[in-house]
Amino acid sequence: MGQKQATPSADQPFLGILLMLGFCVLAPLGDALVKLVGDRVPLLQLLILRFAMQAGILAMVVGLTGRNWRMGGRVLRLSWLRAGLHIAGIAAIFIALRYLPIAEAIAIAFVMPFLMLLLGKYVLDEEIGARRMWACFVGFTGTLMVVQPTFAEVGWPALLPLLVAVVFALFMLVTRQIAREVDPIALQAVNGVQALCLLLPVALIFGAGEIRALQMAAIAPGDWSLLIAMGLTGTVAHLLMSWSLRYAPSATLAPMQYLEISVATLYGWMIFADLPNGLAAAGICVTMGAGLYIVMRERSMSRIPPIEQP
Repeated sequence: MGQKQATPSADQPFLGILLMLGFCVLAPLGDALVKLVGDRVPLLQLLILRFAMQAGILAMVVGLTGRNWRMGGRVLRLSWLRAGLHIAGIAAIFIALRYLPIAEAIAIAFVMPFLMLLLGKYVLDEEIGARRMWACFVGFTGTLMVVQPTFAEVGWPALLPLLVAVVFALFMLVTRQIAREVDPIALQAVNGVQALCLLLPVALIFGAGEIRALQMAAIAPGDWSLLIAMGLTGTVAHLLMSWSLRYAPSATLAPMQYLEISVATLYGWMIFADLPNGLAAAGICVTMGAGLYIVMRERSMSRIPPIEQP
């Protein structure tokens, strides 16, 4: 007899928010680690190592806990799409981080929660209250205050975070479509394997070629610890994100992700001595305020019996 499939869970907005907060803390740390080694390790090699660790760690967890990671039909097709979007989004942010400060790269990419909100409303038909719309608008305004004029400085790489925003908005939309039908650990394990199936043929064909980004190079001993930490933080961060969408709709979680900017700014200051100017600092405060408002509102709403909720 086959094992039981993951059963849908009722929405628990506050739990979903807490899980998304974990993602907001870990994801920028993974970005900082990528920035530290990005100039020394080719892009394709970084991606393969990142997804190999995800697949290896989570496949072991799936095996030890007896989770069912069999997928078929619509879920399997969407998981392949999700893996492709995951590769594209991570590749774009990896390249952007070679040219931009962490906080700036993430700030530019933060049109993503606004896109998620629109996708949740018009594609998933999720209910969007006026207060969440205003909180998201305020957070988006704060994001614009953080963004600095970088196009003249770095050229086309400054556009990459915008690509990241579009790709990850679609990624989270697909995740929401299947998150209630698949165990999140199994989903991440399968996506790691799928990503390797897409990346390894590229390495076999182009690994010994002239394109630096697609080469397979020797890794210095001192970089291995950074690469392992990168793989661990990335794996756990995206697992938390998948789990959050299991318990809360994307429209609820969208404003929360603005907090990632302030965390990225902190890492940028601690690791690279990058500090935002006055306008950017004000924008960070605005985004944090909007995000914290959503946390407190969802927490108070969760204590009200459903029949009394507006």
